[in-house]
Amino acid sequence: MFMNFRNAFLPTMALLIAGTALPAALSANPGVAPKPNIILCMADDLGWGDTGYNGHPVLRTPHLDQMAKEGIRFDRFYSGAPVCSPTRGSCITGRHPYRYGIRAANVGHMHKEETTLAEVLKTQGYKTGHFGKWHLGTLTKQTKDSNRGKPGNEKDYSPPWEHGFDVSFSTEAKVPTYWNPGDYEEYGTFYWTGPEQMVPASEITGDDSTLVMDRALPFIRAASEQQTPFLAVIWFHAPHVPLVSVPPYTDGYDDEHKDYYGCITAMDEQIGRLRKELNNLGIEDHTMLWFCSDNGPDTKKPAQGITGGLRKRKHSLYEGGVRVPGILIWPEMVKNNRVVDMPCSTSDYFPTVLDALGYQLPEAETRPYDGISLLPYIKGEFDQRPRPIAFQSGKQYSLVDNRYKIYSSDAGETYELYDLVADRAESTDIAGQHPEVVAKMKEQFDAWYESCRDSARGKDY
Repeated sequence: MFMNFRNAFLPTMALLIAGTALPAALSANPGVAPKPNIILCMADDLGWGDTGYNGHPVLRTPHLDQMAKEGIRFDRFYSGAPVCSPTRGSCITGRHPYRYGIRAANVGHMHKEETTLAEVLKTQGYKTGHFGKWHLGTLTKQTKDSNRGKPGNEKDYSPPWEHGFDVSFSTEAKVPTYWNPGDYEEYGTFYWTGPEQMVPASEITGDDSTLVMDRALPFIRAASEQQTPFLAVIWFHAPHVPLVSVPPYTDGYDDEHKDYYGCITAMDEQIGRLRKELNNLGIEDHTMLWFCSDNGPDTKKPAQGITGGLRKRKHSLYEGGVRVPGILIWPEMVKNNRVVDMPCSTSDYFPTVLDALGYQLPEAETRPYDGISLLPYIKGEFDQRPRPIAFQSGKQYSLVDNRYKIYSSDAGETYELYDLVADRAESTDIAGQHPEVVAKMKEQFDAWYESCRDSARGKDY
């Protein structure tokens, strides 16, 4: 399967950058190992430098640090976009959000024609759950809620339960990272568990990451007891504003940073709680557990995230806006700690999981996918990305390969070039020294751009 998969990505450069088919399916085989459990954890606005293992001098993230010591630490992991909603769509579709109209936060919605990871895994016998921030459409058609939910707005109604998720505990958009009594009604962004099923205020107090995990763990426990494989998408709100935290999470942090650092430490504690539960259930080895952020650190005060020396922040396609913490724990497949310098992306989740199942979508031959399966890399079968990662955000364009990156801030009129191996801070534009590299990468980007335009016109459906 892996050789076939790899060959599927190598016919022509135009095909590589435009999007490719997913791996061929395996026939049913009683000797094949049981299907792995899948957990996708994501922080909100966590910078590349906002973890202890990436060198933060103050933050306490012991559980993330331990994951980085045990599993695969991706030092060049990219969010699908420099803002949250588009990245979230890439996680569950394997496709760039410009293909289906989620170009920014609070814009567009997940189309019913898109195939989500939850929908695929349900056909393979999985239980599926979403917990935390959804941000891919509104969750109610009857109640004023969050940014866009309101009576009469049916166009953007696109909740997780209509995209393959059996269980939900979801908000449309951001919420405070800690709930004091009375905050829930006043803030006006609510948790929903199904059609017009709003979670009551009596259930929403305390640390928000804890509330999210309080709902995720019973779902995981029930699936384990039923010996059913599961997909749990756990998208924390921390450390997105509004920032609020309390002791003991704020202990030892200065007044300026205590809420930002405290909510990250609280989120880290819940990741440790998750890992402990997986261990207690005896399913840790057979669970693929991913962690990343949806984009770089916020640009607005009072956010105090750092990029670890990368250029710019959220909203930018320079590295600080899209290179984020990335970790994979999967003990039965990843037996030794590794640090990965190959560029990887949130769009890679979808094809990697499907490859692990040996499953091919019926539309895989005609619908372009921007991610690649990382399973051959996990198994040690390659160490270079077979095709670049392309980005678009407004007038910003960029393309990242194993070494170089082109960047444009003017919709492709001009391009900068950076050697990310030698210059991770993107301090020196070398486009004038390597015009042939710029020309080749621009050609690749243009092919991808036209493919996205075709998708946006509905040609994939």
